[in-house]
This record gives sequence, structure tokens and C-alpha cells, in this order.
Amino acid sequence: MTAALMIDVNLVGPEASDDVLGVVHAGFGAREVVDPPSSAPDETVESVRAALAEHGGLLATSELGPVGGLLLAPDGDVLSLRRVSVHPDRQGRGVARALVRQAERIAAARGFSATRVLARAELPRTVRFWRRLGYVETDRDGPLVTLAKVLPVEVESRSADEARELGSRLAGALRAGDVVILSGDLGAGKTTFTQGIGAGLHVRGDVTSPTFVISRVHPSLGDGPALVHVDAYRLGGIEELDDLDLDTSLDEAVTVVEWGAGVAEGLADERLEVRITRPRGEHADSVDHDPRTVLFTPVGARWIEAGLGRVLTGALA
Repeated sequence: MTAALMIDVNLVGPEASDDVLGVVHAGFGAREVVDPPSSAPDETVESVRAALAEHGGLLATSELGPVGGLLLAPDGDVLSLRRVSVHPDRQGRGVARALVRQAERIAAARGFSATRVLARAELPRTVRFWRRLGYVETDRDGPLVTLAKVLPVEVESRSADEARELGSRLAGALRAGDVVILSGDLGAGKTTFTQGIGAGLHVRGDVTSPTFVISRVHPSLGDGPALVHVDAYRLGGIEELDDLDLDTSLDEAVTVVEWGAGVAEGLADERLEVRITRPRGEHADSVDHDPRTVLFTPVGARWIEAGLGRVLTGALA
């Protein structure tokens, strides 16, 4: 097994154009021949310098020198990753993964909702690499496959009111057919958060813990979707969840499953996983005393245009 390199990945500008161009030419030059051919070998110092001056890029280095690079290209709420390249002598040693992870961190810090890349269908190993990193196909144009990954969003909730407001904000991005899977610490505020979703969806009835009834349906007071609220704490798996006949309402409602991690993922390939954690300390039993960390992890292409970062971040009441 090839040992991983000690890799340093840095955001770079036009001063690094020679190094970035070098790894682009080396990486793409070693790839299989495709038809039509890639335009990457046509890149010049001038074209790479211009791209780096406009939006920047990443350069991966090790004790061996430059080993990988890519160019950043914003497109609305999405940060595209162009010319993702690894020197052929350094492939299989974690360089590409390090580049992509750093690009995702930069994208999240800059407020982008997703990262995107183009791959060639004739290179299935490349497509599989992106899929292993959580990228899903969103478009295909001849041999070009567009893959994207919606980025997680982390928000701090400092009170029960803020947790409800956060849920209400999320409701503004939800639509019929969406599945939200809630997990986290006992007493972290999952039901409080769901109350906010119910308020934002304008549904009928008080949203309370469904522990003793397992599931409860809250019809819409208007023309929006109903809320199906499920507690999976006492369910043994997806088979028992299927026994609730939720499939009959999944397409018409927003389904929120508390304690759903490891149980409810089979309900939908595209879903929103929400983990709420609380601190340990003197007031750990009260959501009104200690902040909660709420991590939103979108799964599937449906969330690319949802703009969760814009919806969820910013000052809460």
C-alpha cells in the first residue's frame, strides 16, 4: 500500500501560476485519451494566471514540491472546482482528497451552498472518486458529467426561542416530499426545533413529542404541505418504520423523524440530516441556558438550489 504524503494545501493567487500550470499539464497529460480531448493541455501561464487573479486556486505541496492543484470558479451559490490535477507520480497518496476537502472548507467559509465539478463519463474511476466524496450527478451533456455536493451548515442556537426560529427558517426552504432526520443528545431540543418547523409550515395542532403515539400528522392550515412528525426512538429499524405506512404521505408532506439516524435514511435518497448537540455542564438540561450546535447535512441534489446557508445563517432573534 502506497503511503500517504504529508501534504500542505494553500489558497494561492497569480504568483503560483507556474506551479499550478505544471501540475495541471502533468496530471491531465497522464490521463487516458478521450474524445473530444480535454482542453486542459491548452492552458498557458497567462490563462492560469488570469484565473488565479480573478478567483484564486489551491496548490498542494509536499517535501517533493508541488503535487496537486485546482482553480476556483464561483457560479452563483456554487463554487466550481476546475482543472483538479494531481502529479501522476503522486497519485493514490491522498493529494486529490486533500485538495477537495480544502476547497469545500473555503466554499463553506465564503457562504457557497455547494461545490461542483465536471468529470468525463469515459473515466469511471474518476466519477467513482467523486461519488465516494459525497458528490452526486446533477447533469449530463454527452461525455461531460456534472457532479455536485451540498455543503453542511452549522448554526448555534442559544435558547428555545432561537431553536424554534431556526426550525421556522428551515420550513421556508422545505417542500412536499422532503424528509428531515433529526438526531442528537437526549434533551437537546429536537422537538423544540420541530415546533419551529410546524410554525413555519403553518400546520394545525400543537407539535409535541410523539413518543407515545410514534407518529402524528399535522395538516396544513393553508395550501402548504402537512407535517408528519415521527419518533423513531423505540423503532428497531426501517422495517418497523415501514409498518407505519408513511409512504402514503411522503410525497404530500414534510416528514420529520426524531431519533431517525440509522433508521430513517431509507425513506428518501435525498434528505436533510440534522444533528443537535448540547454542551456538558451545569445547565446542560435546559435549552434556555446553554447553546446548542445544529449541524445540517444535506444529502442529494435537491438541496443545491435550496440555499440553506442563506436561509439558516445570520443573527437569530
